[in-house]
Amino acid sequence: MNYYIVIPAYNEEAFIALTLQSLISQTVLPKKVVVVNDNSTDKTAEIVLAFAKDNPFITLVNKTSEAIHLPGSKVIQAFHKGFETLDDNYDIIVKLDGDLIIPNNYFETILNIFKNDPTVGMAGGFAYVEKNGEWILENLTDKDHIRGAFKAYRKECFLQIGNLKPAMGWDTVDELLSKFYNWKVVTDASLIIKHLKPTGANYNKAARYKQGESFYTLGYGFFITTISSAKLAMMKKKPLLFFDYIKGFWKAKKAKTPLLVTNDQARFIRNYRLQKMKQKLF
Repeated sequence: MNYYIVIPAYNEEAFIALTLQSLISQTVLPKKVVVVNDNSTDKTAEIVLAFAKDNPFITLVNKTSEAIHLPGSKVIQAFHKGFETLDDNYDIIVKLDGDLIIPNNYFETILNIFKNDPTVGMAGGFAYVEKNGEWILENLTDKDHIRGAFKAYRKECFLQIGNLKPAMGWDTVDELLSKFYNWKVVTDASLIIKHLKPTGANYNKAARYKQGESFYTLGYGFFITTISSAKLAMMKKKPLLFFDYIKGFWKAKKAKTPLLVTNDQARFIRNYRLQKMKQKLF
């Protein structure tokens, strides 16, 4: 199976070499790696070009965008820019961040997951962060969720869900739509990815309402949004974020922000979320 990787990168000079080194050390190499230099002001592009010189499957694409780092839209617009440069001779498409160290057998294992079950639409490992000299699980989501930093999609699934949405919540709606179309989402706990930069490190204050907005655009409704907001705020150990999330939801509702999904998909998502909540309670 051929796999292509797109890496949106903004000011990643401290980490991008480690990410690319881990990619060229894979037991099964990618056919193509496109790094999208998204208006970086550091040496990100120079580092990527140095790797590309010795590894012809790595290419650099430059993109000009605003420096403001709102979650979702900026990174996925950069992903789209890179994806547009690729042909369609891939079996698996991967969206990867530029601040990761990936184990050498990562993509060999991921490809085997896809090969062994044709109903698997998405697959991934788990993010770990360094704390007090130890690498611990970055526990921000459920164990059946693949983090947005490293998403691998079967081509047919990727096309059916309509590519990635340039909005906050893109890395949740992709999985929900995969399930809507009866694709499996598989995680492998043996695949430990070192996440070198804390999630959300670049987000500014304007981003704090975006999570609530994303709950609205996913079609959650207020009840599920309230529970999801409380859970996420507690997982982040910042209880007051709950109020920001709820405010973001109501702001989006008042503005009649378009949903990321159809009405049928929204109904499926609400039912799916309610079932998951019942399973945890009972």
